[in-house]
Amino acid sequence: MHTTPLNAWHHSHNGRMVDFAGWEMPVQYSSIVEEHNAVRNAVGLFDISHMGRLQFRGDSSEAFLNGVLTNDTSKLKVGDVRYSLVCGKDGGILDDVLIYRFLDRWELVVNASNREKIVSWLKHCAGFAAVEFTDITLSTGMIAVQGSKALTLVNEAIGTDLSGMKYYTAKDAEFLGTSGVISRTGYTGEDGFELVMPSANAERVWQTLFEFGAKHGIIAAGLGCRDTLRLEAAMPLYGHELNETIDPLTAGLQFAVKFNKPEYPGKAALELIKSQGVKMARVGLVLEGRRIAREESAIQINGQDVGKVTSGTFSPTLQKVIAMAYVPVESASPGTAVDVNLRGTLVPAKIVPLPFYKRNV
Repeated sequence: MHTTPLNAWHHSHNGRMVDFAGWEMPVQYSSIVEEHNAVRNAVGLFDISHMGRLQFRGDSSEAFLNGVLTNDTSKLKVGDVRYSLVCGKDGGILDDVLIYRFLDRWELVVNASNREKIVSWLKHCAGFAAVEFTDITLSTGMIAVQGSKALTLVNEAIGTDLSGMKYYTAKDAEFLGTSGVISRTGYTGEDGFELVMPSANAERVWQTLFEFGAKHGIIAAGLGCRDTLRLEAAMPLYGHELNETIDPLTAGLQFAVKFNKPEYPGKAALELIKSQGVKMARVGLVLEGRRIAREESAIQINGQDVGKVTSGTFSPTLQKVIAMAYVPVESASPGTAVDVNLRGTLVPAKIVPLPFYKRNV
């Protein structure tokens, strides 16, 4: 397994370590609920060094990336970060990614489970030979500071006021004795920042953030609460809501698909899907009782299986059992009553609008 630059810290601070996409990662330190609530009410610190970080340099980088992503890179200004999809020829999602534009380069953050697949796929795409490509995943660390007190903490720790940074922007910066990247991004539904730095400096940055965060109620947070947080915020997770058999339009990610730009893999298939209309829709569910709807649990209407759960949990914030699922578009309206088959027991549920949780801005 790969290990992150913070692996020793996790082991020495009671991190419960698991194999996640070939990386030894902490799933929790105390409890998932405690870590979840700390992020919602104060601030949490996540090691996300397992995420793939790919770098592109050279004059051909913009055209190359615009030719492989569904979003329009030509619209990005220096400092912009955008969500995008990488699709196969049939429109199925190979990965969901973030694209960053810097003055001297472009960077792509991809899912850990898809990094090797995407790197191999990119190398076979037209125009790859014209770009200077570097996979910097193993030479860097990535830390997420998430929560209502994230801005206050980061400002105090690095001694710079970042309140002027807009959400989904990034910049090169010097902070805490290292060069790196600061972006105002995250995967929790809260405000926050993600910091990238050379591996050798990651533990010092992490420890310094922890020391400054002590008075703000900071807590180390693992993959377990990262999942409950993103589910409350209705953020799709690759391998659950997204995979190679699901297209971005069905997944409700139309905002990241641009049709008035040059060709890219899957464009023709997505145009056909758009013209014909999607048949399934990603929806939210609230279930009665406290039994969690696991992935692949069947959804029934009038005794007929019509869809499947993709992710489910007990929401610490809402104190309800919530899930995301795919159902036929004609049954996707909020308020629709369904049953979820939990190992032979039919549990009543209702379709609700997404997201389940939205922070007060």
